[in-house]
Amino acid sequence: MSTIQPVILTADQDVLLDFYTKLFGAEEIFREPAEGPTFYLGLRIGDTDLGLVARTNPGTGAAPRILLSIGVDDVEETLGRVAALGGTVRSGPNDMPWGQRVAHILDPDGNPVNLTQPVPAR
Repeated sequence: MSTIQPVILTADQDVLLDFYTKLFGAEEIFREPAEGPTFYLGLRIGDTDLGLVARTNPGTGAAPRILLSIGVDDVEETLGRVAALGGTVRSGPNDMPWGQRVAHILDPDGNPVNLTQPVPAR
């Protein structure tokens, strides 16, 4: 069996924890260590796990090499909450030919995230 888990390196776990919890309903499922400053936070969004690793200087790169794509019930409603939670709306929503409505955002650390939902039947 193989499992792939995205992990985000961040200088501010609390900001990203708040963002992913409030925007996507993420639940904290693991914290290491359990007491004191946290190195690793494990979150669950739906049936997927996401890790947040504390890194004093996570670095800044040119173009990102990975993005998160998170399915939501309503792209427009979710998009409307992004800025208030510290994220940035980049584009969308747009209906794509493969049957998804997609919007592009950045989380508070600048990580790219796609919001997706099936295109509603007309």
